[in-house]
Amino acid sequence: MDSGKSTVKYGLGKQKDNQLCGNTDNLIMNDWAEFVRNINMEYTQKTGRTRKFRIDVFGCQMNELDSETIAGMLIEMGYQEVTDNSPADIIVFVTCCVRENAEERIFGHIGALASECAEYGSIIAACGCMMQQPHIIEKIKKSYHNVKIVFGTHNIQSFPELLYTYLTKGRRVFQVWEKEDRIIESLPVKRAEKHKGWVNIILGCNNFCSYCIVPYVRGRERSRKMSDILNEIKALADDGCKEITLLGQNVNSYGNDLGEKDLFAKLLYAIEDIEGIKRVRFMTSHPKDLSDNLIDAMKNCSKVCNHIHLPVQSGSNRILKMMNRKYTREHYLSLVEKLRTAVPDIAVSTDIIVGFPGETEEDFEDTLDIVRKVMFDAAFMFIYSPRKGTPAARIENTTPPDSISQRFKRLSELQTGIATNLAKKLEGKTLEVLVDGLSKQNPDMFSGRTTTNRLVNFKAAHAEKGMFMDVEIIRAGAFWLEGKGGNERG
Repeated sequence: MDSGKSTVKYGLGKQKDNQLCGNTDNLIMNDWAEFVRNINMEYTQKTGRTRKFRIDVFGCQMNELDSETIAGMLIEMGYQEVTDNSPADIIVFVTCCVRENAEERIFGHIGALASECAEYGSIIAACGCMMQQPHIIEKIKKSYHNVKIVFGTHNIQSFPELLYTYLTKGRRVFQVWEKEDRIIESLPVKRAEKHKGWVNIILGCNNFCSYCIVPYVRGRERSRKMSDILNEIKALADDGCKEITLLGQNVNSYGNDLGEKDLFAKLLYAIEDIEGIKRVRFMTSHPKDLSDNLIDAMKNCSKVCNHIHLPVQSGSNRILKMMNRKYTREHYLSLVEKLRTAVPDIAVSTDIIVGFPGETEEDFEDTLDIVRKVMFDAAFMFIYSPRKGTPAARIENTTPPDSISQRFKRLSELQTGIATNLAKKLEGKTLEVLVDGLSKQNPDMFSGRTTTNRLVNFKAAHAEKGMFMDVEIIRAGAFWLEGKGGNERG
């Protein structure tokens, strides 16, 4: 029974009782996990049922990986995962605050669960980037009483302790650390897929782009030791993983905080020797840190996929300077030229912001121009969303919303046309596809991705998740390919 009171803890992650690092980390976390597991075992003995959980994830791949860690913890604590539509004893929201509409959606989802919480006695836990913002915490405390547990991006390992506190004290628990300068290894993980997996290589961000909230909610850059990364990848390979995606807000700066230059390129070469891993992807790359050594590694490493996500954000040098991106359009174009010289069939995707404060029609035309010059295979396009606490949020945006919407439409039409034309060139070709299972759009077809990260839906007499297949492309659109299956690749 919730007493209506709450326990609130804010800190730097430095206190003796919160100092979780190395093996001590896991001993402490495992102790709390065992305490919760014992409570759940007693509950099962009394009721004959097992407590359930489900997780709602918003935002980037970093959040996807965090959700896998939270799922691993909950399973260790005796909970059983259920599907999206099934009632659960605990519902965890892994939140995103990169754009305002993401926050609004999350609050909408939490509010919609009021009846489920009342009927089944469900509780909600909220974590992730949104929770690092004090004004969000206050809003939850005042208006969303079904949220019983809140923690941030820096103390995910504290979740078992916080859950135990709520279960035994009946009080809401809010614990958000302002920062954490250690990396916690060997946390439990329940991988969403066996044939492919996410691997963090660097946490946080040092770039402080003027529009971006990430450095404030994820902290400064902290690189994992290469040995820890390689051991994790070897374990994934031993478990049947075929494809890994290396994650970081800026993977290109991996190792800078360790005092090593171009360590990311060295990491790619080291992964090349791990048996069982067939494909290596990475994201996201910051143009200012994309080195010639990294481009050479992409050329020389056979497992590295011929795809790079390289956010440009704007084609205007004036806007790029206001964004604090620390490169010019000329430098970006030179990088693309180097990449395509080294890896001729490389696919380049990007992020673009429309309507940044002060963006003129001339600035926007520069963006259209760079899109025409680069001819991106894919682009994630967003209308600028001010984030409280960032420098850009203090700049008055005098461009009328209708004008920004029209610019977004023009950019979308241009990019869709480019992507469609590039896709049409693949018709009649046979491409290697890693099978992800049945298509979500068409259950009569299988689905998978090419090395260039294009989605393929295809028909085949037989295909299994994790299988590599040669697929002939028979139709193509901007965001999809349709094919027919052939032989399995060895």
